[in-house]
Amino acid sequence: MEKIYKILGKRGRITIPYELRLKHGFAYNDVVSFEETDKDTIVIRREKICDRCKVPVIEEKSTSLLDVLNSLTVREQKAAFKYLAKRLADLEDD
Repeated sequence: MEKIYKILGKRGRITIPYELRLKHGFAYNDVVSFEETDKDTIVIRREKICDRCKVPVIEEKSTSLLDVLNSLTVREQKAAFKYLAKRLADLEDD
């Protein structure tokens, strides 16, 4: 694949090129992580929020979001909180 160049926007945003999103299965609302491997290299990964990757089935109306989050492992909780914080920040930007 040839190099693809993008220009970073004034708010620090950039779009993952369509060809790469299609090839690697990125989709709307995917969780993405960024890892700095050296001074000039950043690895972008599509992440799973949890190993089950299914929305928990809520059988009773009295089940709260807190109950669902408490049912997750610590690692899944951290991923969920990071995702929710990002979504909240995006809502505040709009």
